[in-house]
Amino acid sequence: MPHLGPLRCRAWAALLGQLLRPPRNVCIPAVGCHSQVATAVLTSEQLKRHQEKTNFIIKVPKGTRDLSPQQMVVREKILDKIISCFKRHGAKGLDTPAFELKEMLTEKYEDNFGLMYDLKDQGGELLSLRYDLTVPFARYLAMNKLKKMKRYQVGKVWRRESPAIVQGRYREFCQCDFDIAGEFDPMIPDAECLRIMCEILSGLQLGDFLIKVNDRRVVDGMFAVCGVPESKLRTICSSMDKLDKMSWEDVRQEMVAVKGLAPEVADRIGDYVQYHGGASLVEELFKDPRLSQSQLALQGLADLKLLFEYLSLFGIADKISGEKVRTTETQVFVATPQKNFLRERLKIIAELWDAGIKAEMLYKNNPKLLTQLHYCERTDIPLMVIIGEQEQSQGVIKLRSVASREEVTINRESLVAEIQKRLSES
Repeated sequence: MPHLGPLRCRAWAALLGQLLRPPRNVCIPAVGCHSQVATAVLTSEQLKRHQEKTNFIIKVPKGTRDLSPQQMVVREKILDKIISCFKRHGAKGLDTPAFELKEMLTEKYEDNFGLMYDLKDQGGELLSLRYDLTVPFARYLAMNKLKKMKRYQVGKVWRRESPAIVQGRYREFCQCDFDIAGEFDPMIPDAECLRIMCEILSGLQLGDFLIKVNDRRVVDGMFAVCGVPESKLRTICSSMDKLDKMSWEDVRQEMVAVKGLAPEVADRIGDYVQYHGGASLVEELFKDPRLSQSQLALQGLADLKLLFEYLSLFGIADKISGEKVRTTETQVFVATPQKNFLRERLKIIAELWDAGIKAEMLYKNNPKLLTQLHYCERTDIPLMVIIGEQEQSQGVIKLRSVASREEVTINRESLVAEIQKRLSES
């Protein structure tokens, strides 16, 4: 590597000196530095065009960012923890080019190929910047005829989508991939991958977390029994993957209006996306009258049951959920265990709405309490307000935590304040 001595500094001084002179044809003579030669040519026309750009703003491209030295210190510490965890589990490091053949990427990404950055024709090859690290890994395995590999890779990827900086969505960002490629006995590698995620998130001390999992066979089986045509399975699944960014109503609209799915089929899918839970959910889905008709779904459920057994042995079953999505933002459900309490429920829910609290109730005069409880658990509503004859006569009300099933009795006039307090602490 050449020594960066005085000659290199004089080369830059010569270049700057020429740039600051009045516009004219400029040719900076070559300045030798050991075996290297620095040459720069700038015409007066180029200088003129630069001077005319009075509105030129120095900034990073949209959807990108610089990391300051202070931020880099934090980033490097985080990556050190992540990579050390990968190595602790026996993974090998891998690096691949930032760009790949466009044809290979578009074949894999299907609906998302419009989000890729294409490069100009370079030597007869059509190229695109990598969208993630998975396809390059698959290409590496195929090229080298490898059937098994436990690997990790940390690197930048690029996606040409509308950035949302507040949500942390950039066009250029770093991914940390860990994959176990090959054929193994069911769910053993899957359980280890989840263990790795728990180790990393716990080591970074980010607070409480919940990892969501699913099985493609369960999803495909669910689509089949709901009536999704086989030709639309992948594209409808692509819409489902957007549920972490979009509401169910928006996803349904895309399925029906954009992808041509029948409305009644989309509604049947909607019945399933609100389910959540761990091993108990798997058992519940085994008994589902529609889903149990699909052998593919039953195979997936059997493996998920096995997965949760392994997760229990790893000590992380409480960190894993089969949750698909919360389709509403409801915070409180107003319920009653008795008949003829519709008017009281209407008064309570109006009071909650006036306080800006997101609340709902069942549109029935006399709903069964079990139905109301099941609805809250199924839709993951955190709090339930319960009013009955005893509570009304005593001027109190019950507030139930749906997750823990704990109930407390509070004064009726303190209801809004208590709910707001709990929501602010959650």
